Amino acid sequence: MCGIVGYIGQKEAYPIVLKGLKRLEYRGYDSTGVAIIQEGNLQVHKKKGKVAELEEAVVGKNMHSHICIGHTRWATHGEPSDRNAHPHLSNNGRLAMLHNGIIENYAQIKKELLSKGYTFKSDTDTEVLLNFIQDIQDNNKSTLEEALRIALKRIVGAYCILLIDQDDPETIIAARKGSPLVIGIGKGEHFLASDASPIIEYTKEVVYVNDYEIAIVKADELILKNLGNEKQTPFIQKLDMELAAIEKGGYDHFMLKEIFEQPDTIFDCLRGRLLHDQHQIVMAGVDNHIDALTNASRIMIVACGTSWHAGLVAEYMIEELCRIPVEVEYASEFRYRNPVIHPGDVIIAISQSGETADTLVALESAKEKGAFIFGVVNAVGSSIARLSHAGAYTHAGPEIGVASTKAFTGQLAVLSMMALKMAKAKGSISDERYVHLVNELASVPEKVKEILTDTSKIESIAQQYKGASDFLYLGRGYNFPIALEGALKLKEITYIHAEGYPAAEMKHGPIALVDENLPVVFVATKDMYYEKVVSNIQEIKARKGQVIAVATVGDTVLPTMSDNIMFVPEIDEVFAPLLSVIPLQLLSYYVGIYKGIDVDKPRNLAKSVTVE
Repeated sequence: MCGIVGYIGQKEAYPIVLKGLKRLEYRGYDSTGVAIIQEGNLQVHKKKGKVAELEEAVVGKNMHSHICIGHTRWATHGEPSDRNAHPHLSNNGRLAMLHNGIIENYAQIKKELLSKGYTFKSDTDTEVLLNFIQDIQDNNKSTLEEALRIALKRIVGAYCILLIDQDDPETIIAARKGSPLVIGIGKGEHFLASDASPIIEYTKEVVYVNDYEIAIVKADELILKNLGNEKQTPFIQKLDMELAAIEKGGYDHFMLKEIFEQPDTIFDCLRGRLLHDQHQIVMAGVDNHIDALTNASRIMIVACGTSWHAGLVAEYMIEELCRIPVEVEYASEFRYRNPVIHPGDVIIAISQSGETADTLVALESAKEKGAFIFGVVNAVGSSIARLSHAGAYTHAGPEIGVASTKAFTGQLAVLSMMALKMAKAKGSISDERYVHLVNELASVPEKVKEILTDTSKIESIAQQYKGASDFLYLGRGYNFPIALEGALKLKEITYIHAEGYPAAEMKHGPIALVDENLPVVFVATKDMYYEKVVSNIQEIKARKGQVIAVATVGDTVLPTMSDNIMFVPEIDEVFAPLLSVIPLQLLSYYVGIYKGIDVDKPRNLAKSVTVE
C-alpha cells in the first residue's frame, strides 16, 4: 500500500516524481504529496484525493529542484485529508518524511513526545516517527542517519521511509522493513520507488533494498548499511520489464487490458516450462527440490484474497493428482493461530506482489520451524521470492489494475504445472492421464483467446444486471473457488454485495435469499458435478431466481434453463478454472463501467497490502 517515489540528480525532480506517482497510484489514492528543497528551503505540497488534484494545486508555483520525494497514500492512521497526507514535517520544520507501513507502538512514543512539548498536525503514526527522529537527533547531537538508526531500533512495525533534510539538499535517506523499496541507478542520478514501474523509463539497473537496511542516496553515490552501521554491498539487478507493459496500450482501463493480455501471459508462463511436444515440464524450482515436494506428509498453501482462491484450486489439483493432503490458509489467520508445523512440511506461498505483509510474517514463522517454503509470485526480486527456499515466477508482467486478473491465471498456470510435475514424479497418475493433461494445459492460451474474441454477450448481461443489489455465485469441484473469485471481483469492482458458495451448500441457508430480483451465477462447465449443478439450477428457477450460467460450448441443456449464458471452450475439468474465470472477470468489469466506477482504482482498495 502507498506509493513512494524519490529522485535526486541533475534533472528537474518534481516532474519525474509526479509521473512516478501517477504510475504508482494503484497502490493508494486517498491523498498525495511531495517535498522539495529549493535554495535551502524545504517545501511540502500535499492534497487530499488523487495525484491529478495535487498537480492542479501546484500549477503556477515554482517547483524547481533537483531533489524530491513523493507519496500517494492508502490511509491507515487518520482519515484521508490534506493534513494527514504525506510528506510530514518535523516540529523544527527542517525534516520531511513519507512512510509506507504501520508503526505499532506509535501511541507510546507520541505520549513521550507530547510530554516534551511536541505538537502534532496530523493523526498519523508517520508524524510521530518523524518527530521521534528529530528528538533523538536534538538530544544526542547526532547525524540524521544516526538518529534514524536509533529510532528504527525502538519502533515496532513495518515501514518504508524516505527522509530529507533542508540543511542537506544533496541526500535522501531511506529505510525499509516489510514494505518494498527499489532504487534505480542512473548516471549521476538515483530513483527510489515502491516498485519498478516509475523507474523503467530511466534505467534498467536497480537495487532491491533488504529489510533492516538504510540507504544513503546522493546523486552520484549509493551507500547501504544495516542497523548495526555496517556497510552492505548493493546487489545490482537488471529489470526485465518494458515501458509498454505499464501503459494502457489503447485500452480504456488497465483492468480490461490485463484481461485481454491473458492469452499471452498464460503462454509466457508456460513457455520454456511446458515442453508440449516432448510431454515434459521443466521447472528448476520444482526439479531441484522434487523430493521435498513429493515426500511431504502435507502441503500448506498460504495466501490472501484472489491468491487464496488460486490456492483452493491448487488444493483440488494436488490432492487429486498427487495424493498429498493440502490445507489452504488465510495468511492473516495462519500467522496468529500458532499452527502446528513440523520440519519437512511444505508451505506454498502465493502472492502477486511478493510483498503481502501477512503472508511474509507467516512464512518467516514457518521457516523458523523447519518448513520448506516454495514461493509463487509475480514480482521479481520481491520479499517472498527472496525468503523462499525455492519458487516459480508467474511471468504475468506488471499488473496495474487493483483487482487481480492476469496474475490469478498466471498463478493457476504455475500451480497446474507444479501439480502435474509432482504427480509424474510420484507416479500417482497414469502416463496416459499425464500426457492428456499436458496437452490440455498447452491448449489453454488459445482457448482463452477464443473466449475473448467476442465479449458483447457478457457486456449486455452486465448492462441488464447493473442495478442489482446482491449476487450469488455457485460452483462445485474445481469451479467452487471460481465462484468465490467471481463474487470477490464483483464486490471489488462494482461495490455490489456478492457471495460465493459451493452449489450444494445453497440449500443450507443461502437459498432463503432467492427471489425474482436475485441474480445467481452458476459456474457450470461440463465435469463430474454437472448433473448435480443442473439440479441446483432447477431449484433456483423454481424460486424465480435469475440464473446466469457459465457453460461449456455445445451445452444444449443449460441454455433452456438459464436467463443468460456465457460460454467457454471444452477442457478437462482440472483446468476449467483457467477458462471459467474469464467471463466472470469481464462481467465485473462491464458492470463496474456501467455503474460509472473507476475500475482500476476501486474505493478503499490498494494493489499490494504491505501492512496488516
